[in-house]
Amino acid sequence: MTTAATPLPPRATGVGALLREWRDRRRVSQLELALRAGSSARHISFIETGRSRPSQEMVLRLAEHLDVPVRERNALLIAAGYAPAYPETPLDDPSMDALRAGMEQLLTGYEPFPALVLDGRYDVRAANRGVALLLEGVDPALLQPPLNSMRITLHPAGLAPRIRNFAEWRGHLLAQMERQLALLRSAPLRALYDEVSGYPVPGSGGDRDPAAPGAVPAHSPAHSAAPFALPMMIEHRGTVLSFLSTIATFNTPMDVTVSELAVEAFLPADPETAAALWNAVR
Repeated sequence: MTTAATPLPPRATGVGALLREWRDRRRVSQLELALRAGSSARHISFIETGRSRPSQEMVLRLAEHLDVPVRERNALLIAAGYAPAYPETPLDDPSMDALRAGMEQLLTGYEPFPALVLDGRYDVRAANRGVALLLEGVDPALLQPPLNSMRITLHPAGLAPRIRNFAEWRGHLLAQMERQLALLRSAPLRALYDEVSGYPVPGSGGDRDPAAPGAVPAHSPAHSAAPFALPMMIEHRGTVLSFLSTIATFNTPMDVTVSELAVEAFLPADPETAAALWNAVR
Protein backbone atom coordinates (compact mmCIF):
# COMPACT_ATOMS: atom_id res chain seq x y z
CA MET A 1 0.00 0.00 0.00
CA THR A 2 1.37 3.43 -0.94
CA THR A 3 1.68 5.77 2.00
CA ALA A 4 1.25 9.51 1.94
CA ALA A 5 4.16 11.49 0.58
CA THR A 6 6.46 12.91 3.25
CA PRO A 7 5.71 16.62 3.79
CA LEU A 8 8.40 18.83 2.35
CA PRO A 9 10.50 20.86 4.77
CA PRO A 10 10.19 24.65 4.69
CA ARG A 11 11.84 26.04 1.59
CA ALA A 12 15.11 27.88 1.89
CA THR A 13 14.89 31.46 0.62
CA GLY A 14 18.39 32.53 -0.43
CA VAL A 15 19.74 31.48 -3.81
CA GLY A 16 22.77 29.85 -2.18
CA ALA A 17 20.65 27.69 0.10
CA LEU A 18 18.36 26.78 -2.79
CA LEU A 19 21.28 25.76 -4.99
CA ARG A 20 22.75 23.68 -2.16
CA GLU A 21 19.36 22.00 -1.75
CA TRP A 22 19.27 21.10 -5.45
CA ARG A 23 22.88 19.89 -5.36
CA ASP A 24 22.06 17.65 -2.41
CA ARG A 25 19.02 16.27 -4.21
CA ARG A 26 21.14 15.43 -7.24
CA ARG A 27 23.88 14.01 -5.02
CA VAL A 28 26.54 16.12 -6.69
CA SER A 29 29.57 17.42 -4.81
CA GLN A 30 30.67 21.04 -4.99
CA LEU A 31 33.76 19.98 -6.92
CA GLU A 32 31.76 17.94 -9.45
CA LEU A 33 29.30 20.79 -10.00
CA ALA A 34 32.17 23.23 -10.40
CA LEU A 35 33.82 21.06 -13.05
CA ARG A 36 30.54 20.72 -14.94
CA ALA A 37 29.88 24.47 -14.84
CA GLY A 38 33.43 25.61 -15.58
CA SER A 39 33.85 27.17 -12.15
CA SER A 40 35.72 26.29 -8.93
CA ALA A 41 34.61 24.47 -5.82
CA ARG A 42 35.61 27.56 -3.84
CA HIS A 43 33.26 29.75 -5.86
CA ILE A 44 30.41 27.26 -5.52
CA SER A 45 31.01 27.20 -1.76
CA PHE A 46 30.93 31.00 -1.58
CA ILE A 47 27.64 31.09 -3.53
CA GLU A 48 26.03 28.50 -1.27
CA THR A 49 27.09 30.25 1.93
CA GLY A 50 26.02 33.67 0.66
CA ARG A 51 29.54 35.09 0.54
CA SER A 52 29.27 35.59 -3.21
CA ARG A 53 26.29 36.69 -5.32
CA PRO A 54 26.17 34.68 -8.56
CA SER A 55 25.53 36.37 -11.87
CA GLN A 56 22.34 35.62 -13.75
CA GLU A 57 24.36 33.57 -16.21
CA MET A 58 25.90 31.53 -13.39
CA VAL A 59 22.51 30.83 -11.79
CA LEU A 60 21.18 29.53 -15.09
CA ARG A 61 24.32 27.52 -15.78
CA LEU A 62 24.24 25.83 -12.38
CA ALA A 63 20.50 25.17 -12.73
CA GLU A 64 21.09 23.53 -16.09
CA HIS A 65 23.80 21.24 -14.75
CA LEU A 66 21.61 20.33 -11.78
CA ASP A 67 18.68 19.59 -14.11
CA VAL A 68 16.43 22.00 -12.22
CA PRO A 69 12.86 22.18 -13.64
CA VAL A 70 12.11 25.37 -15.60
CA ARG A 71 9.62 26.73 -13.06
CA GLU A 72 12.18 26.26 -10.28
CA ARG A 73 14.87 28.00 -12.36
CA ASN A 74 12.73 31.13 -12.23
CA ALA A 75 12.53 30.73 -8.46
CA LEU A 76 16.34 30.58 -8.27
CA LEU A 77 16.66 33.76 -10.34
CA ILE A 78 14.16 35.62 -8.16
CA ALA A 79 16.02 34.49 -5.03
CA ALA A 80 19.23 35.87 -6.54
CA GLY A 81 17.59 39.22 -7.25
CA TYR A 82 16.99 38.78 -10.98
CA ALA A 83 13.86 38.76 -13.10
CA PRO A 84 12.49 35.37 -14.23
CA ALA A 85 14.03 34.22 -17.50
CA TYR A 86 11.22 31.89 -18.59
CA PRO A 87 7.71 33.11 -19.41
CA GLU A 88 4.57 31.17 -18.48
CA THR A 89 2.33 31.53 -21.51
CA PRO A 90 -1.29 30.29 -21.29
CA LEU A 91 -1.84 27.36 -23.61
CA ASP A 92 -4.78 29.14 -25.26
CA ASP A 93 -2.65 32.18 -26.12
CA PRO A 94 -2.50 32.87 -29.89
CA SER A 95 1.29 32.47 -29.78
CA MET A 96 0.69 28.81 -28.89
CA ASP A 97 -1.44 28.09 -31.99
CA ALA A 98 1.28 26.13 -33.79
CA LEU A 99 2.09 24.13 -30.66
CA ARG A 100 -1.56 23.23 -30.08
CA ALA A 101 -2.00 22.25 -33.72
CA GLY A 102 1.04 20.00 -33.56
CA MET A 103 -0.20 18.27 -30.41
CA GLU A 104 -3.66 17.76 -31.93
CA GLN A 105 -2.06 16.19 -34.98
CA LEU A 106 0.01 13.91 -32.77
CA LEU A 107 -3.04 12.81 -30.78
CA THR A 108 -4.97 12.08 -33.97
CA GLY A 109 -2.07 10.01 -35.23
CA TYR A 110 -2.36 7.69 -32.24
CA GLU A 111 -6.02 6.86 -32.90
CA PRO A 112 -7.69 4.51 -32.21
CA PHE A 113 -5.29 4.12 -29.29
CA PRO A 114 -5.95 6.53 -26.38
CA ALA A 115 -3.67 9.56 -26.07
CA LEU A 116 -3.97 12.84 -24.19
CA VAL A 117 -2.05 15.99 -23.27
CA LEU A 118 -1.56 16.71 -19.56
CA ASP A 119 -0.26 19.78 -17.76
CA GLY A 120 1.74 19.87 -14.54
CA ARG A 121 -1.39 19.36 -12.41
CA TYR A 122 -2.54 16.36 -14.51
CA ASP A 123 -5.36 18.38 -16.01
CA VAL A 124 -6.31 17.12 -19.47
CA ARG A 125 -5.63 19.82 -22.05
CA ALA A 126 -6.47 17.73 -25.13
CA ALA A 127 -7.48 14.14 -25.88
CA ASN A 128 -8.33 11.94 -28.84
CA ARG A 129 -11.29 9.66 -29.56
CA GLY A 130 -9.55 6.67 -28.00
CA VAL A 131 -9.71 8.36 -24.61
CA ALA A 132 -13.42 9.07 -25.08
CA LEU A 133 -14.02 5.34 -25.52
CA LEU A 134 -12.45 4.53 -22.15
CA LEU A 135 -14.45 7.25 -20.37
CA GLU A 136 -17.78 5.60 -21.10
CA GLY A 137 -19.61 5.09 -17.81
CA VAL A 138 -17.55 7.60 -15.80
CA ASP A 139 -19.63 9.79 -13.49
CA PRO A 140 -20.49 12.98 -15.46
CA ALA A 141 -19.41 15.08 -12.47
CA LEU A 142 -15.82 13.90 -13.02
CA LEU A 143 -15.99 14.94 -16.67
CA GLN A 144 -16.68 18.59 -15.92
CA PRO A 145 -13.77 20.85 -16.92
CA PRO A 146 -11.05 20.92 -15.97
CA LEU A 147 -10.81 17.15 -16.39
CA ASN A 148 -8.11 15.69 -14.19
CA SER A 149 -6.57 12.37 -15.22
CA MET A 150 -5.59 11.32 -11.68
CA ARG A 151 -9.03 12.07 -10.33
CA ILE A 152 -10.80 10.25 -13.18
CA THR A 153 -8.53 7.22 -12.89
CA LEU A 154 -8.51 6.78 -9.10
CA HIS A 155 -11.98 7.96 -8.10
CA PRO A 156 -14.42 5.15 -7.21
CA ALA A 157 -16.95 6.74 -9.60
CA GLY A 158 -14.34 6.95 -12.33
CA LEU A 159 -12.22 4.24 -13.94
CA ALA A 160 -11.14 2.61 -10.67
CA PRO A 161 -13.85 -0.11 -10.50
CA ARG A 162 -13.02 -1.21 -14.05
CA ILE A 163 -9.23 -1.41 -13.65
CA ARG A 164 -8.48 -5.07 -12.97
CA ASN A 165 -5.00 -4.54 -11.52
CA PHE A 166 -6.05 -1.43 -9.63
CA ALA A 167 -3.75 -1.83 -6.61
CA GLU A 168 -0.66 -1.99 -8.83
CA TRP A 169 -1.79 0.83 -11.12
CA ARG A 170 -2.75 3.04 -8.19
CA GLY A 171 0.65 2.48 -6.60
CA HIS A 172 2.34 3.40 -9.87
CA LEU A 173 0.39 6.66 -10.22
CA LEU A 174 0.87 7.75 -6.61
CA ALA A 175 4.60 7.01 -6.80
CA GLN A 176 4.77 9.12 -9.94
CA MET A 177 3.16 12.04 -8.12
CA GLU A 178 5.50 11.57 -5.15
CA ARG A 179 8.52 11.88 -7.47
CA GLN A 180 7.14 15.16 -8.80
CA LEU A 181 6.47 16.48 -5.30
CA ALA A 182 10.08 15.76 -4.40
CA LEU A 183 11.12 18.27 -7.09
CA LEU A 184 8.33 20.86 -7.14
CA ARG A 185 6.91 22.91 -4.27
CA SER A 186 3.45 22.87 -5.84
CA ALA A 187 0.53 23.47 -3.48
CA PRO A 188 -2.07 22.43 -6.14
CA LEU A 189 -0.19 19.20 -6.84
CA ARG A 190 0.13 18.46 -3.12
CA ALA A 191 -3.62 19.06 -2.65
CA LEU A 192 -4.39 16.73 -5.57
CA TYR A 193 -2.14 14.03 -4.13
CA ASP A 194 -3.78 14.28 -0.71
CA GLU A 195 -7.20 14.04 -2.36
CA VAL A 196 -6.66 11.08 -4.68
CA SER A 197 -4.51 9.07 -2.25
CA GLY A 198 -7.41 9.24 0.18
CA TYR A 199 -9.97 7.72 -2.18
CA PRO A 200 -11.35 4.34 -1.06
CA VAL A 201 -9.84 1.38 -2.88
CA PRO A 202 -12.35 -0.94 -4.61
CA GLY A 203 -12.27 -4.57 -3.49
CA SER A 204 -10.04 -6.36 -1.03
CA GLY A 205 -6.50 -5.02 -0.99
CA GLY A 206 -7.20 -2.76 -3.94
CA ASP A 207 -7.75 -5.39 -6.63
CA ARG A 208 -11.03 -7.03 -7.55
CA ASP A 209 -12.04 -10.20 -5.80
CA PRO A 210 -10.56 -13.05 -7.90
CA ALA A 211 -13.80 -14.95 -7.42
CA ALA A 212 -15.95 -12.12 -8.77
CA PRO A 213 -17.76 -12.74 -12.09
CA GLY A 214 -15.54 -11.89 -15.01
CA ALA A 215 -12.41 -11.48 -12.93
CA VAL A 216 -9.13 -12.13 -14.72
CA PRO A 217 -6.88 -14.84 -13.20
CA ALA A 218 -3.33 -13.79 -12.41
CA HIS A 219 -2.00 -16.19 -15.05
CA SER A 220 -4.30 -14.99 -17.82
CA PRO A 221 -2.78 -13.77 -21.12
CA ALA A 222 -4.00 -10.23 -20.39
CA HIS A 223 -2.02 -10.10 -17.16
CA SER A 224 1.17 -11.56 -18.61
CA ALA A 225 1.06 -9.86 -22.01
CA ALA A 226 3.68 -7.28 -21.05
CA PRO A 227 6.07 -8.73 -18.44
CA PHE A 228 8.62 -6.02 -19.27
CA ALA A 229 6.33 -3.15 -18.12
CA LEU A 230 3.29 -2.73 -15.90
CA PRO A 231 0.12 -2.70 -18.03
CA MET A 232 -3.12 -0.99 -17.17
CA MET A 233 -5.82 -3.64 -17.50
CA ILE A 234 -9.25 -2.14 -17.85
CA GLU A 235 -12.64 -3.65 -18.56
CA HIS A 236 -14.47 -2.11 -21.52
CA ARG A 237 -17.76 -3.39 -22.90
CA GLY A 238 -17.19 -6.84 -21.46
CA THR A 239 -13.60 -7.14 -22.70
CA VAL A 240 -10.41 -6.65 -20.70
CA LEU A 241 -8.08 -4.28 -22.53
CA SER A 242 -4.39 -4.16 -21.64
CA PHE A 243 -2.35 -0.98 -22.24
CA LEU A 244 1.23 0.16 -21.85
CA SER A 245 1.63 3.83 -20.97
CA THR A 246 4.26 6.04 -22.61
CA ILE A 247 4.96 9.70 -21.80
CA ALA A 248 6.62 12.24 -24.11
CA THR A 249 7.79 15.72 -23.12
CA PHE A 250 9.38 18.64 -24.98
CA ASN A 251 13.14 18.85 -25.31
CA THR A 252 14.79 22.00 -23.88
CA PRO A 253 11.60 23.93 -23.15
CA MET A 254 11.93 27.72 -22.86
CA ASP A 255 8.49 28.35 -21.36
CA VAL A 256 7.13 27.15 -18.01
CA THR A 257 3.83 25.99 -19.52
CA VAL A 258 5.54 24.00 -22.25
CA SER A 259 8.02 22.48 -19.79
CA GLU A 260 5.14 20.94 -17.82
CA LEU A 261 3.17 19.54 -20.77
CA ALA A 262 3.27 15.80 -21.40
CA VAL A 263 1.72 13.62 -24.09
CA GLU A 264 0.62 10.29 -22.61
CA ALA A 265 -0.29 7.50 -24.99
CA PHE A 266 -1.73 4.11 -24.11
CA LEU A 267 -0.49 1.49 -26.54
CA PRO A 268 -1.96 -2.03 -26.82
CA ALA A 269 -0.07 -4.60 -24.77
CA ASP A 270 -1.50 -7.49 -26.78
CA PRO A 271 -3.08 -8.16 -30.21
CA GLU A 272 -6.53 -8.61 -28.66
CA THR A 273 -6.53 -5.06 -27.29
CA ALA A 274 -5.42 -3.63 -30.63
CA ALA A 275 -8.14 -5.54 -32.47
CA ALA A 276 -10.83 -4.45 -30.00
CA LEU A 277 -9.91 -0.77 -30.44
CA TRP A 278 -9.85 -0.97 -34.23
CA ASN A 279 -13.25 -2.70 -34.20
CA ALA A 280 -14.67 -0.03 -31.89
CA VAL A 281 -14.01 2.77 -34.39
CA ARG A 282 -15.21 0.96 -37.50
